[in-house]
Amino acid sequence: MSMSSENTVPVNASVISGDGTEIAFERLGSGPAVILVSSALADRSDARKLAGLLAQHFTVINYDRRGRGASDDATEYAAEREIEDIAALIDHAGGSASVFGSSSGAVLALRAAAAGLDIEKLALYEPPFVIGAAGFGPPGDYARRLDALLAAGRRGDAVRYFMTRVQGMPAFMVTMMRLMPGVWSNLKALAHTLPYDAAVMGDTQQGKPLEAGRWSAAKAPTLVLTGGKSPAGFHDAARALAHVLPDAEHRTLPDLNHGAVVMAPKRLAPALVEFLHG
Repeated sequence: MSMSSENTVPVNASVISGDGTEIAFERLGSGPAVILVSSALADRSDARKLAGLLAQHFTVINYDRRGRGASDDATEYAAEREIEDIAALIDHAGGSASVFGSSSGAVLALRAAAAGLDIEKLALYEPPFVIGAAGFGPPGDYARRLDALLAAGRRGDAVRYFMTRVQGMPAFMVTMMRLMPGVWSNLKALAHTLPYDAAVMGDTQQGKPLEAGRWSAAKAPTLVLTGGKSPAGFHDAARALAHVLPDAEHRTLPDLNHGAVVMAPKRLAPALVEFLHG
């Protein structure tokens, strides 16, 4: 049953993570809790439309990952701290919740499940694992190059490098984005978190097969989604992940691509509602 419009008005709140970092979020809707985990170069604003759609069925917690938006950051980064952030949000939700993540945010959500957090259901959209040598994925020196650009204060160049060399975006599209001051300034403001996503991905983008033992502790029922218009590498990774997880299925949604959370939330939401309600 859909909820009234009053329940879909976001309420701003925050939790304190294990290391004392304040993590900001919007809570909206009512019903079972669902936490949304954003991808690289994204904060909770990217998933706001999706959150509104899901809030007709669930209590949605749409949060800013540490170092983004209204959330604080720590002096040193470790992916384990981001898992603790999700744990704090789950505690706020009552001790258990379902989790949805996209791209590198999907891998963070998967890491949280494998770490033993009380996740009821896990929905993942195009975790960017690289399990073959088909030219899909970032350069081998990606993390080092990124750190060098950021250390030199070249935030815009870091964003451009990520978009062209990691996401495979044509250079002319990045140039067009640079001509949109609001969009580009927001992306540059998030540039310092790109190494965070590189750390979350770790060594999973080097063309190696997924290690079952590494992920098999993620026992929650899992739906791995891909878009029909996305490159074959995403589908290969999704099928491989569904194979190594103890309770998982892979499903392809027609006509979607890697940017579905922002560009096509109305097409993505029904599959999530069906799975999370089931």
